Amino acid sequence: MPDFLTVAAVRLLDNEGRILLARKRGTSMFMQPGGKLEPGESPAQAAVREVREETGLDLDPGLLEDLGVWTGPAANEADTEIVAHLFGASVRGVPRAAAELEELLWARPADALLRPDIAPLLRDHVLPGLLGAAFGGRAPRV
Repeated sequence: MPDFLTVAAVRLLDNEGRILLARKRGTSMFMQPGGKLEPGESPAQAAVREVREETGLDLDPGLLEDLGVWTGPAANEADTEIVAHLFGASVRGVPRAAAELEELLWARPADALLRPDIAPLLRDHVLPGLLGAAFGGRAPRV
């Protein structure tokens, strides 16, 4: 039986429609900034805290877009499922890799979807959603 982790993740977009991808130190998969909730912390509070710790960006909790909850396999932990509270926000400022992050990169959603090193949450949910919105609700075939 798999372990379950509850996390908050943030889909950060720039004014060109690119998504910010993050890779944690010692891992190979890119994901969204975010992480585990601390005791007594709401998912939105965790999202704001994690983005600040990992990228140096300060998000306004009142401007977070609630994108729902997704459940699926964890990217970097075997036999683990995540329950991901997903939020959306626009980037104000220049992010920098901090805390446990080794690398940040900006990618167009269609290009990111073609990468072999994309976490399941991005590959199966976030990127198809972005592409579907860009193509009138239907994700293009890739």
